[in-house]
Amino acid sequence: MKPKNKENKRQRVKLTAAEKSELFAEGVVTIIIMLLLNLSVIILYHLAILQDKSLVNGIYFLKKTMTIGPGGFHLWSWERIGVFLMGIADVVVLYWRLIRRYHQMQLRHIISELHYIANGHFDHRISFSVNTDMQKVIDSINSLVDSTVEAINEEKAIEQSKDELITNVSHDIRTPLTSIIGYLGLLKNGAVTSREDMMKYINIAYDKAEQMKSLANDLFEYTTLKSTKTKLTLSPVNILSMMEQVAAGFELEAEKKGISFAIKARPEDLVVNADVEKLVRVYNNLISNALKYAAGADTINLVANLVNEKWVELRVENNGEPIPQDKLKKIFDRFYRVESSRNTKTGGTGLGLSIVQGVVELHGGTIRCESNAKLTSFIILLPRHPNPKLANSKARRVV
Repeated sequence: MKPKNKENKRQRVKLTAAEKSELFAEGVVTIIIMLLLNLSVIILYHLAILQDKSLVNGIYFLKKTMTIGPGGFHLWSWERIGVFLMGIADVVVLYWRLIRRYHQMQLRHIISELHYIANGHFDHRISFSVNTDMQKVIDSINSLVDSTVEAINEEKAIEQSKDELITNVSHDIRTPLTSIIGYLGLLKNGAVTSREDMMKYINIAYDKAEQMKSLANDLFEYTTLKSTKTKLTLSPVNILSMMEQVAAGFELEAEKKGISFAIKARPEDLVVNADVEKLVRVYNNLISNALKYAAGADTINLVANLVNEKWVELRVENNGEPIPQDKLKKIFDRFYRVESSRNTKTGGTGLGLSIVQGVVELHGGTIRCESNAKLTSFIILLPRHPNPKLANSKARRVV
């Protein structure tokens, strides 16, 4: 929901014909009142002078003395000063009353706009420009509406995210569960008599159960990482030693696929403060992802570089088929798979890279993926000394 008027230039309040007539009437009434007031002042002035002859003589003497030119033009006159001062007062009062009424009309327009927004038109913004403190109120209202719209959209996104999570989990659980029930049903009903077929169906059911267990574990870890209660247990980690140990656990699987590991750390004694259990899970997921999906790869590079005293760069690279560029932006989305179908031939749950991203962000780092014809690289920028208070108190959405 995008505000329609947000990008528009601010304009003055446009008065309606009725409001212009109201403003004109206000000016006419004010002029009449001021003329009557001026007339009253002049009458009182003349009455005061007529009742005091000494005052008349004094005024006459001053006027006779302050003359100029052969015609005896009077430089000073009570009447001229009086008329001039009354004229200034009239203009000031007229301006004050008109501008006050105009501000009242502006306020009416602002209140009308507020009612319009309050009726559910959250795409609308108050686009008026005023030269008073009311402009701060208008800006605050627009900011409040923006915040409200953002909160509504965020709430909708969370609800949609929950719905998608339930749908995806239901699909990924139902598929292996249907197979398990089917094969066990055949065994239960005695439809399978040969021991060879029985063992075949039992193994298939067992593999499907393991697949469900993997999904449950990944889902639990993913939701745990997204919880604000998740805490880091930081300790010094020798990156080179950790990468060698993780790679050793995948050597047999990698050898079957004709893939070798190349491990480098610069410097070799590079140490990072991290949650070692969670960081190992990052490497496990990235290596497992490369072994499953990097078709044609023969090398997986595990590289760690010291960027500066505060940051390190960790890379997990493979030289398999590149990931299409339009897929890279979604690759860390939960349950997203680069392959178009949701088949389970590779055994993946679609949560591995989301878990990786969650662990990296929990440490205060970032992760991105770059892919070209030569290499597909997962690049992690990690702080050497994460602040546990900031990391543990960092607010994240709960799935």
